[in-house]
Amino acid sequence: MPDQAFGFGTPFAEQIAFLRAKLNLPTERWDDITRAAHDRAFIVAGAAKADLLTDLRGAVDQAVQGGSLGQFRKDFDRIVATRGWTGWTGEGSAAGVAWRTKVIYQTNLLTSHAAGRYRQLTDPDTLDSHPYWQYVHSDSVLHPRPLHQSWDGLTLRHDHPFWAEHFPPNGWGC
Repeated sequence: MPDQAFGFGTPFAEQIAFLRAKLNLPTERWDDITRAAHDRAFIVAGAAKADLLTDLRGAVDQAVQGGSLGQFRKDFDRIVATRGWTGWTGEGSAAGVAWRTKVIYQTNLLTSHAAGRYRQLTDPDTLDSHPYWQYVHSDSVLHPRPLHQSWDGLTLRHDHPFWAEHFPPNGWGC
């Protein structure tokens, strides 16, 4: 039997499947789509050319399979240079590039991880044996929201209305 890695940050089939099921959607702005549309579309705000978006998606796919933020940044720099992408938010300063690449990297890793976990947790066999879910606030959040912190440890049935609005990631980074 091959060695298997486990733990947070370890990619898993449901996480990868969620990301790969998305359709590439060129956009001009970050708010071109909202809410649940993000579950079906892969976007990078301002990436309006198909070849650019395809390359960025490949870099995100590698990141979700265990790539580091540092490697993603190298890939991003190469892709931007190769595809001649200019005028994107963050371009022109080291801090801007660091911010933009971190947003793309973290957003895709956190949302795909949560979607994969949700799929696992809603498996009928899992629900039969584990019908209660617990909200656990991340201690790694730099600017925690007091309301979100107040939910830490809250345990409710999987079908409680709370989960429809608060299943992680709940707010950027919480």
